[in-house]
Amino acid sequence: MARPHILIVEDEPGIADTLSYALRTEGFDPLCCATGEAALQQVAQQLPALVILDVGLPDINGFELFKRLRERADVPVVFLTARSDEIDRVVGLELGADDYVAKPFSPRELVARVRTVLRRTARGAAAPAPATPAVPVPAPAVLPVEVDDGRRRIRYYGHALDLSRYEYGLLRTLAARPGHVYSRDALLRLVWDDATESFDRTVDAHVKTLRAKLKAVAPTLEAIVTHRGAGYALAEDLPATLPAQ
Repeated sequence: MARPHILIVEDEPGIADTLSYALRTEGFDPLCCATGEAALQQVAQQLPALVILDVGLPDINGFELFKRLRERADVPVVFLTARSDEIDRVVGLELGADDYVAKPFSPRELVARVRTVLRRTARGAAAPAPATPAVPVPAPAVLPVEVDDGRRRIRYYGHALDLSRYEYGLLRTLAARPGHVYSRDALLRLVWDDATESFDRTVDAHVKTLRAKLKAVAPTLEAIVTHRGAGYALAEDLPATLPAQ
């Protein structure tokens, strides 16, 4: 059975070598590139099963390289970065990345995340979604969740929500990719200032209060879906307009 080909785009030799060793010992076939241009050339020659992409490359920004990679193929991508800024983390996931790991990190943890992403993307490829007929949206249409970053305000079916800082961060993150399941660890990294001092139950408690505020607007809808053992996602099937109460 062929070993999954993993492309590592990382300009720090020590990190690249460590990742290569960890992946190779776990049954993967890693290949390293130190620049974005080299990565694009490699992808043109052989499409990898997954790309581990450093944000800070010497020749091109990692986010821009991600866009160029996705123009060529829908390959899974895990961002790797030394920056812990919340904007970088959220932007990376909003672009469509499959996961995000900040340095310093455990090579074993990163390998585990690679396996998780590959399992998830393999399931999606094995069961293509049926064609969905176009459904006209009545005008004026109101999006179920509208995020106004400038005012740090979120509207749910046109109703402005009174959210705490972390409730805002949670809903903003979930709304960026409806249907995408975020683990509790991922939400801690994306929303909380210091995830190392927070716990899974912190996420659960904030999801509970957030759900209550969404229910106050639309009592019959389950906007936040719990995936047992995996995490939370914003429902993909929210109706375009608020159901009659």
